[in-house]
Amino acid sequence: MADLSVNIAGVHFNNPIIAASGTIGFGREYSEFYPLSVFGGISCKGTTLKERPGNPPPRIAETPMGMLNAVGLQNPGAEHFIKHDLPWLREQGTVVISNVAGSTEEDYCKAVEMLSDTDIDMIELNISCPNVKEGGVQFGTSCESVAAITKAVRKYCKKPLIIKLSPNVSDIASIAKAAESEGADAVSLINTLTGMRIDINTRRPIIKNVTGGMSGPAVFPVAVRMVWQVKNAVSIPVIGMGGITTWKDAVEMIMAGADAIQIGTALFTDPYSPVKIAEGLNNYLDSHSLSSVTELTHSVII
Repeated sequence: MADLSVNIAGVHFNNPIIAASGTIGFGREYSEFYPLSVFGGISCKGTTLKERPGNPPPRIAETPMGMLNAVGLQNPGAEHFIKHDLPWLREQGTVVISNVAGSTEEDYCKAVEMLSDTDIDMIELNISCPNVKEGGVQFGTSCESVAAITKAVRKYCKKPLIIKLSPNVSDIASIAKAAESEGADAVSLINTLTGMRIDINTRRPIIKNVTGGMSGPAVFPVAVRMVWQVKNAVSIPVIGMGGITTWKDAVEMIMAGADAIQIGTALFTDPYSPVKIAEGLNNYLDSHSLSSVTELTHSVII
């Protein structure tokens, strides 16, 4: 068997497959299907400083080849996660990544400081959140705001720091470079694309929030392109995600430049997708006489 292990910012993963934040919760439900050690790591549900109830329903809608969601970061808060979920996760034999969200710079910093004093392995910063002090403009939509939030959080972060990038920008490579310049240890991309669905009978948006984040196979080519662009722009590890459904998608994303991958929406359509992707990835490496998955990274020929 080929070596599927990877190293991201000094953290060892048994394989490059990470459960994407928001799709696996804190892992308990999926542990009924298989040991969570089938994942190289788990990026936990986006956690804020205080508990959040999320957006009112309806907040999920189907799209062609994907889904639209505006759950609104419903979560029990950082303190609850640390006391009730983290101890259990630490027993599951996988890398634990805490995904952190916030509405102000202060919220981000306080949550990161709390989590940095625990035994989580890494922190992934969700910067696709509206900055309430700046009129609701997302933290991740300009080089200046990305640099500022990365710099602020870096002062409090004692763990390897991943910045999760929004695709709703004009130049994602420059955004990634801004994060790297202020101390990001890795970047992950892409977060969801902004989308909308309308009920043609009521003439109203299907989602109560009007717009939501689009994910699933339809966004895959966009994600591949952006991962390739970012890999060519930064020297830190790149974690690729966005529409990965099969082992062939995983191979393609890694060839584009991903040092590791995250799968999300695929978990809803097929809970066993990570098992199948790991098996298919290993078989591909063996059939091409490759001893390690790292030999595939950024190997596309242009």
